[in-house]
Amino acid sequence: MATTEGLVPITRTYLARYYDNYPLPPLPDATTDLAARLRALSADLAAVAPITPDEELLEQEAAGIPAHKIDENLWKNREQMEEILFLINTSRRPVALQQKSTPEDAQIVCTLDDIEAKLKDMLKKLEQFQLENADSVFNTVMTYMPQDFRGTLIRQQRERSERNKQAEVDALVSAGGSIHDRYALLWKQQMERRVQLAQLGSATGVYKTLVRYLVGVPQVLLDFIRQINDDNGPMEEQRERYGPALYTLTKLVLAIRLYLHVSLARYGHRKIEKDDIDVLQQAVVIYTKEFLKFTVFIGEVFVNAPFFISAEDAGAMDASTKSDEYKEIIIPAGKTHEVILSVEAVNSYIAWDFSLQQGALNMVLLILPHRRYEADQGNFCTVSSGSYKLVWDNSYSSFFKKILRYKVDAVPPVVEPALPAIVL
Repeated sequence: MATTEGLVPITRTYLARYYDNYPLPPLPDATTDLAARLRALSADLAAVAPITPDEELLEQEAAGIPAHKIDENLWKNREQMEEILFLINTSRRPVALQQKSTPEDAQIVCTLDDIEAKLKDMLKKLEQFQLENADSVFNTVMTYMPQDFRGTLIRQQRERSERNKQAEVDALVSAGGSIHDRYALLWKQQMERRVQLAQLGSATGVYKTLVRYLVGVPQVLLDFIRQINDDNGPMEEQRERYGPALYTLTKLVLAIRLYLHVSLARYGHRKIEKDDIDVLQQAVVIYTKEFLKFTVFIGEVFVNAPFFISAEDAGAMDASTKSDEYKEIIIPAGKTHEVILSVEAVNSYIAWDFSLQQGALNMVLLILPHRRYEADQGNFCTVSSGSYKLVWDNSYSSFFKKILRYKVDAVPPVVEPALPAIVL
């Protein structure tokens, strides 16, 4: 079991600094243009035959604003790929295309076959990416769990829960559920996992009894799984950094599906022109290429991202958001400088970082002995709530002032109580 002593859950501020090292390359300018062109081509086809209610819903979705969460967009892209593959399956293509009645039909069939191959390959890679991502999170969390029967119970419960979820999906498919119905269920199950994590982290719902029954799960882990997916939590930083590129790709795949749906439905009345099929093919090439690059990029960012950081690092990062500069003060000879921090909960951390331009002085924390420093960075865990005083003491000096440069902060509590959990 990996130790969590002295650690706190990752903060949004720390993630922001981490993401600074991973700038996402911009999408090609053509990405947005191609989506707009495909939507315009779809609108033009309304002159051939009126837009159906289903097509109108597709158009509204293609013109709308994608979901904000990155994982929801990944599921949406996966759904659209499956919908397109269903749509262009050989057995569902217009008769003229199935029979390759003309050279033009044969060329369109070739293009559709190429689109099908590219999307099948991308869909398989996306499914693998999501599976590996979920396993990575679970395995990382498990490294902080007790490595005894409790860890075994957690794994068994997860496996049982996933089997039940898969059985629910299988039952929907057997009952004739559509691709959209299946993905609505899959996303509902994903949100249920989040609710379970939140309940586990705060020991509510069905997990309350379990948490009381077992012991040894670090509180820092419970804190992490409770707040990691909050709307304004650490992952919001990832959404703001990398979400816009993914949203653009989501709109492109929606436009691809819309155009294919509308054009193939009217193929008997108006065949697809070469210029139009070229636009479609270019859109699919850019979409699959850029979507693969995005998943590879975000996978590398995620696999290297820290889940937990030291209270000292958290304090330093939080302080830097309040002020990019250290506070600086002159402590006259024979005087002291005091900083009072308010702590609301037991087991909070008091963190500090300071240096002197010259000489040394005593640093006094009222629950710790006097110590002399020229510079120091450290923290301690509080024993009670209330006000804590840090004192820099230059009273021993009769003639020399000291120039103190410092940052201090209070970091939320990190404890390892006898409060457990067995389910993720």
